Amino acid sequence: MPAQVGAVKVVNISGSAIFNIGDVYAMAPQSSAKTFAGGGSFNTGDGIHIDLSESTTTVYDQDVVDQSTIEDFEK
Repeated sequence: MPAQVGAVKVVNISGSAIFNIGDVYAMAPQSSAKTFAGGGSFNTGDGIHIDLSESTTTVYDQDVVDQSTIEDFEK
């Protein structure tokens, strides 16, 4: 059965969001991100002790695209 939609005002939609009005069969948002962080950056908990006096994080990535999505080709 078709949907009946009244007035709609869209103020902002983020890059990986979906905005739908009416009937829809399937929605599949896609986004990708790459995070660089040093050793021990994502540790959580009580009483953690980390010694990284000689740690480095290399961020050089010559292939640029690791897993392509539609967003990669739109830019």
